[in-house]
Amino acid sequence: MLKKLFMIALVCFMSQQASAMDLPDFTELVAKQGPAVVNISTTQIIHNAQGFPGMPPGMDENDPFYEFFRRFAPQMPRDQEQQSLGSGFIISSDGYILTNAHVVDGADTVTVRLTDKREFKAKVIGADKRADVALIKINATGLPQVTRGDSDKLKVGEWVVAIGSPFGFDNSVTAGIVSAKGRSLPQENYVPFIQTDAAINPGNSGGPLFNMKGEVVGINSQIYTRSGGYMGLSFAIPIDVAMDVANQLRTTGKVTRGRMGVTIQEVTRDLADSFGLSKPTGALISNVEKDGPADKAGIRVSDVILKFDGKTVNSSVDLPRIVSATRPGSKVVVQLWRKGASKEITMTVGELPSDKQVAERSKRGGAEPSGESVTRMGLALSELSDEQKKELDISAGLLVEDVRGAAAHAGLHRGDIVLAIGNVEASSLKQFNEVLKQIPKGRNIALLVRRGENASYVAIKLDEK
Repeated sequence: MLKKLFMIALVCFMSQQASAMDLPDFTELVAKQGPAVVNISTTQIIHNAQGFPGMPPGMDENDPFYEFFRRFAPQMPRDQEQQSLGSGFIISSDGYILTNAHVVDGADTVTVRLTDKREFKAKVIGADKRADVALIKINATGLPQVTRGDSDKLKVGEWVVAIGSPFGFDNSVTAGIVSAKGRSLPQENYVPFIQTDAAINPGNSGGPLFNMKGEVVGINSQIYTRSGGYMGLSFAIPIDVAMDVANQLRTTGKVTRGRMGVTIQEVTRDLADSFGLSKPTGALISNVEKDGPADKAGIRVSDVILKFDGKTVNSSVDLPRIVSATRPGSKVVVQLWRKGASKEITMTVGELPSDKQVAERSKRGGAEPSGESVTRMGLALSELSDEQKKELDISAGLLVEDVRGAAAHAGLHRGDIVLAIGNVEASSLKQFNEVLKQIPKGRNIALLVRRGENASYVAIKLDEK
């Protein structure tokens, strides 16, 4: 009996030892790569901040209680200092550092702290909000740097390690596995995210994601959360996407992306069957911008894009990524499905307008009929052609090309049609912007939005900036 118990205990011990041996050891990786990970702190001066302690935000000066707060509450400072924390990693020994664009966005000063406690003021070389990548530089040499990996070779299920400064705790190490690749997130059209279950929290943003070889394969960017903290879903920008952005920022100071000038939608099984496709694949063209790159090439509404420049378009989310990664001016072959047969068309890729260019168009009141206009609520809109209005059976409306900020929070999507602003019909970009100018900052505005065959009003709070 004792012998039997001894054998059982021995088997359990050996099993535990074997399990322990199967678990990965991250110590060597962290020792080698940790010194190249930095803490980033930023300071932003909020100018002309107004208000009084206890006063509800957005209170009108004509409100009777405004005078009460003005008389009996001390006024807050006109200028306020706002601080935030993030992470980054050194990509060259002469001080170039990668981080997220949202980490340094709007910062007046950026401070980088190394693991040896040295601190440097950093210069922002450039930032690309669309990919959420920023390149900054400190005045130092002989710095430790990360080893770049190949995110394309990353496999679902393999171990990864994240190093960063969650909540300001420098060089915190967490580990997990790759949960998925090529993830598409709402309002994120240009990045095929790596999904992991490595614990990522506020402050981890901009930090590196390593594979087991100690190679950086991504930049930890965001999490899915309902609580504000980690819930098991973390997303990283693939390093090849980030480095392409960084190289462009370093050499030209800006990032250029290709564009087709189309609106697309997913090919469902029912749509595939109706178009004679053997399976639901590709991107269905629902709108072609007049005189845009696709229009000039002969691409039409109802075409299904199957391949772009030799790259397979498995679903509609693939096309914006592939097109945006193509250099403007390139001549590419587009394979599409039209009237039950495959067809190839050569197209010259256009250039996607930068955020600055889109903002300038907005200031001009939408003078360019086919252009986009970013409104104060975060919408990029374009005008519909007479033919499109006829197809939609509407007399007026503006097409939603892009959504961000307040409009995104309100649930608007690309492809929606804005029929009216308040009770005023949205007949043109200029007219839309003129009405919008009359709405005070911080107020709610109702948009009549059509999606599919249904239309409903959506309330959006205007940016107070």
